[in-house]
Amino acid sequence: MAPTMIDTVALIDELNRSIQGEVRFDNSSRALYATDASNYRQVPIGVVIPKSVDDVIATVAACNKYGAPIVSRGGGTSLAGQCCNVAVVIDMSKYLNRILDLNPSQKTARVEPGCVLDELRDAAEKHHLTFAPDPSTHTHNTLGGMIGNNSCGVHSVMGGKTVDNVLELDVLLYDGTRLKVGKTDIREFERIVAEGGRRGEIYTRLKALCDRQAGRIRNRYPKIPRRVSGYNLDELLPENGFNVARVLVGSEGSCVVILEATLRLVDSPPSRSLLVLGYPDVFSAGDHVPEVLKHKPIGLEGIDDHLVADMKAINLHPEDVQLLPDGGGWLLAEFGGNNKSESDARATACMDALKQAGNPPTMKLFDNPKEEKMIWKVRESGLGATAHVPNKKITWEGWEDAAVPPDKVGNYLRDFRKLLEKFGYACDLYGHFGDGCIHTRIDFDLETEEGIRSFHSFLNEAANLVVGYGGSLSGEHGDGQSKAEFLPLMFGDELVQAFREFKTIWDPDGKMNPGKIVDAYLPTENLRLGAGYEPVQWDTHFQYPKDKGRFDRVILRCVGIGNCRQHHSQTMCPSYKVTREEKHSTRGRARLLFETMRGEVIKDLWQSEEMKDALNLCLACKGCKGDCPVNVDMATYKAEFLSHYYQRKRRPREVYAFGWINRWAALASYAPGAVNWLSQAPGFSRLIKNAGGIAPQRSIPQFAPETFIHWFKHREPGKQSQQVILWPDTFNNYFHPETAIAAVEVLEAAGFQVRLPERRICCGRPLYDFGMLDQAKRQLQRIVSDLRQAIHSGIPVVGLEPACVTVFRDELVNLFPNDEAAQQLSRQTYFFNEFLLKKAPDFRFPALQRKAILHGHCHQKAIIKTDDDQIVLGKLGLDLQYLDSGCCGMAGSFGFEKDKYEISRQIGELVLLPALRAATPDTLIVADGYSCREQIAQLTGQHGLHSAEVIRMALQENGQG
Repeated sequence: MAPTMIDTVALIDELNRSIQGEVRFDNSSRALYATDASNYRQVPIGVVIPKSVDDVIATVAACNKYGAPIVSRGGGTSLAGQCCNVAVVIDMSKYLNRILDLNPSQKTARVEPGCVLDELRDAAEKHHLTFAPDPSTHTHNTLGGMIGNNSCGVHSVMGGKTVDNVLELDVLLYDGTRLKVGKTDIREFERIVAEGGRRGEIYTRLKALCDRQAGRIRNRYPKIPRRVSGYNLDELLPENGFNVARVLVGSEGSCVVILEATLRLVDSPPSRSLLVLGYPDVFSAGDHVPEVLKHKPIGLEGIDDHLVADMKAINLHPEDVQLLPDGGGWLLAEFGGNNKSESDARATACMDALKQAGNPPTMKLFDNPKEEKMIWKVRESGLGATAHVPNKKITWEGWEDAAVPPDKVGNYLRDFRKLLEKFGYACDLYGHFGDGCIHTRIDFDLETEEGIRSFHSFLNEAANLVVGYGGSLSGEHGDGQSKAEFLPLMFGDELVQAFREFKTIWDPDGKMNPGKIVDAYLPTENLRLGAGYEPVQWDTHFQYPKDKGRFDRVILRCVGIGNCRQHHSQTMCPSYKVTREEKHSTRGRARLLFETMRGEVIKDLWQSEEMKDALNLCLACKGCKGDCPVNVDMATYKAEFLSHYYQRKRRPREVYAFGWINRWAALASYAPGAVNWLSQAPGFSRLIKNAGGIAPQRSIPQFAPETFIHWFKHREPGKQSQQVILWPDTFNNYFHPETAIAAVEVLEAAGFQVRLPERRICCGRPLYDFGMLDQAKRQLQRIVSDLRQAIHSGIPVVGLEPACVTVFRDELVNLFPNDEAAQQLSRQTYFFNEFLLKKAPDFRFPALQRKAILHGHCHQKAIIKTDDDQIVLGKLGLDLQYLDSGCCGMAGSFGFEKDKYEISRQIGELVLLPALRAATPDTLIVADGYSCREQIAQLTGQHGLHSAEVIRMALQENGQG
């Protein structure tokens, strides 16, 4: 299926002249789009990012002129290889993402193909409506992609698959024909045929095809909730209204380009209740699906004990899995109602019926919305949770979404497990049990010829197994190339030939996403790894113990589900939320790193300018490590890459200005008044900013008149018996000593004698962002040496700056995994509030009757978590609002740098800064990170407080300070 030679130079010129959007045929862009969330990799010819429908039309026309294949792409989360191809990729997600119309009375919505599902759902919920299909990627998948794949999700039990919710499509053919298609009655059909032309030809041929194949369609198409495999030829049957829109749903871009869609909305139950049922094993849970379905849940999911164990192993939602009732397999049944009593009553009726049936499951009905959300997080994280588990092989898609009749789930799972054991494969089992759709990732060997042969044999037997149960090869994610080979087993050769004819009616030249569904590549072709994959073993600074110490395993960690592309919650990825650029998402950077280290499309390895450019707007916030279900840690990979990159290049001067801030601050502390005068005087300030690469819009932070360490050495030592070491980080020592002073007073009030390290030394946090890892390692070695006695004595180390605490909790153990003293130091280092809760349980928090807004530091959310902050501030009695504000945008030195100021500002303006401006003047702003408080001060003029300062304020107001 090698493509014909294409004059790409002429094609690029044509595109640049004819569209307003972005034309990207560079190696970096091609590498970024070479894979989706599947096992497959095909480097595209180029990428086009259209700004309008006219751009799409012009792009297709140019590709037609030069014979270039095309593939439409949304969020790129497909699992069967249908979003990658040797073609021109048209990425609809950046600009063509609007809701064009939402009609609550008609319960319809009109959207562009790049519209994110949750954007539509959020808008519809204002009218108590929703779009029923909701895959686990609902925060970032696009509706065009859902239409292409015929996506489903948890609530397809309530409202059907995507195909059941499409009313009309505006589509474009490769030959330039544009059509609006939908349900077609007899009169409409006759009118279209009478008009003739390309549209009349298509409708005539579709009807003739359907008439010839009607019997086979009725007999061979499985009558199950989740038949996604194959083309939807059943939608052309008379009883289904000759629905030309719905016949194109699930065609994976192999027939048309979707320009616009009119969708059905359904009522969204205002109240929902979650009932979790525990069974001895997942097979028993599957057996009881029909019993639960009798009570009409709006969602019915299943998970097994292997999934729960793997989540615990990677520390993903450990607090959530503790909420499950006893069992080895679980069903999650959600019930809807107009109010809580109604939804609870439906759940209770199900519980009562199950109790009467004998040998009832363990049960837990959740009434706490927060806990319900946590349980759903467990289920939604299934794909990521099972991909990279310590001490286990990497798992892959390949048999990810087969579906059977819901009443056969239990027996199918038993036989499927036997098949896995026959081939020596391991996996977790979970999925949409109420629809009979089973998800799993399996530890296939896709790197050796023998392993790939075994993989292929397994797929054949698995296909025969599911067909024997009257099921579908795909119940959600489509055929692409991963399952297309086995379509004859499910449909028969005659219907597969009909599929081929169907595609030809729309795409006679075979240029629309070729090699998918029909005349498809084998599932063993175009593998991302494959038998020829021979990664180089690189010497690295970080040791990556969770990836067996191998950087070639690290670069496989991203599985492509794209959680980093969401727009409205969590932290990752701040720069993507502003730019909407794939290369600024964690996934984009991870995939580019893979391609860089592979050395084919991007050939310069550690000296790659493409990789360096993609990392330029990485804030090193660690949001990805906390939010990504497979814990992709781009901050660490950035530091690793830059350390090698700069072995052969000179670092720019601003690297030393920011990376060596501890040195400059130490020098400035000898004459802080003079330094502050110089840094604030207009002329000198400009010179300093220019020299240091600081944005002219920024104010240079002023040094305190007295450092915290100097203040501490000249005070009366405490008399308390329990000792604690307070870490005097650079920022709270030289710039904001009042924070550290407050911490001393609080710790002493809690009964601790505060000590400082014997000599001033920085943890090296600023060094990591610039890849200065040799220096960072030396500083950590000195710290471990200096604190060795305290480490052996078990004296806790308490930090105030989250970014510094995470050095001890994260970088330290990654750099020195075999150093027991380093490991012990990591275990006995605490963030301030964490320490108070864990080591001072008898401390009585004083009351403080104030409103407060809490903004969590990114590193803290990723490594330490902010729950302790919320608990501590809650104990003070504050009226607390915790913002899901993501990153503040400052991120250490990032927001100070000249070329990053505007991105920094825009990140802050997403949530945090508007929320603070809207707060009442007496509201306390709590932000434990120095850079967060600096961003707040510089862009709003408001003053943020560290938790230690808030607790001291409470002590003082209660006469205890």
